[in-house]
Amino acid sequence: MTLQTERLTLRRWEETDAESLYEYASDPDVGPIAGWPPHKSIEESREVIRNVFCGEECYAICEKRSGKVIGAIELKLNGHTDMTEQNDECELGYWLGKPFWGRGYMPEAAEEMLRHGFEDLGMNIIWCGYYDGNSKSERVQEKVGFLYHHTCSEVPVPLMNEVRVGHTNYMTKEQWEKRHTRAEKE
Repeated sequence: MTLQTERLTLRRWEETDAESLYEYASDPDVGPIAGWPPHKSIEESREVIRNVFCGEECYAICEKRSGKVIGAIELKLNGHTDMTEQNDECELGYWLGKPFWGRGYMPEAAEEMLRHGFEDLGMNIIWCGYYDGNSKSERVQEKVGFLYHHTCSEVPVPLMNEVRVGHTNYMTKEQWEKRHTRAEKE
């Protein structure tokens, strides 16, 4: 499946995306704040595409203008998230290459994934979280309307061999529908 926004295409990952993935995932400002170490090689990025970015609802974020992969976004369904065990709930996860920060791309991609989750997949709640200090992720969640749920002071971050403070937010289908009904009236 391919999803479209005004400026972005969200599509399945392909092994040929490994070079673009490595270009952004090797940046130490990108992965560690989200809980994963920088990629060390194009081959490592290829393995991530094969073994991590293979989820049913995992998409490469591509600029429409250039067609280039600039990040990743995923709805992690039951069995692939520790935020819920319900089949009608999922977790939104995302990251974006540093050269594309501050352009509004991530809220644009997240809005489309929320629409997809609620309208196409029949989700009733979508969860999302960020680690303490990740103000960019926090801001994306605020912009698209997530509401605070709870904070956990000891969240294991196994890929980084750390324990962090994690903040969890959520959005219900009803909240999403109200927000979009209001936006359409304006």
